[in-house]
Amino acid sequence: MITKYGIIGGIKLVFSLIYTKLFHSNSRLIRLPFDIRNKSNINLGENLTTGVGCRFEAYPLENKIALHIGRNVQMNDYVHITAMNNVHIGNNVLLASKIYISDCSHGSYSGDQNDSNPEIPPIDRKLIAKPIVIEDNVWLGEFVSVLPGVTIGKGSIIGANSVVTKNIPPYVIAVGIPAVPIKKFNFESEKWEAYSK
Repeated sequence: MITKYGIIGGIKLVFSLIYTKLFHSNSRLIRLPFDIRNKSNINLGENLTTGVGCRFEAYPLENKIALHIGRNVQMNDYVHITAMNNVHIGNNVLLASKIYISDCSHGSYSGDQNDSNPEIPPIDRKLIAKPIVIEDNVWLGEFVSVLPGVTIGKGSIIGANSVVTKNIPPYVIAVGIPAVPIKKFNFESEKWEAYSK
């Protein structure tokens, strides 16, 4: 452990392991610092591994599990997840560092009669929430943002710095702002091929 993490890193890892076993016994390793808000509305699943500086928060309108994390999820440093309605992360999901996932926003901006007035301070605008589903075996790259109301299909990969604003089908690689599929896995050839609708 010392050859991999150094002396100070090894000590931090030991404290993180003790914290994990005391407060999140179903998890594999929760690295400190770790910020969890409204723990009773969050299900961390089994065998969760986090990097440092992760922040999970749940603010449901009714007392329920608003953030559900599946089995064997691994995430790196500074992942921030906010759940008001429902954020569901499937099994065997891999999250890189500095990812933001939120099912809610301060106000509505969809171009209809419910739109928020920009003269109202953002903090005072009505919170709008739409569920997020990240299915099994998904991999989100560095700095990805996942916005309210989207589903990311099973086995898909979202490239670094992408912003997911619409549903992503299963078994694709999607990149960009907004994220769009560029490749799809062909199960017959067992290769990633150019995406076509």
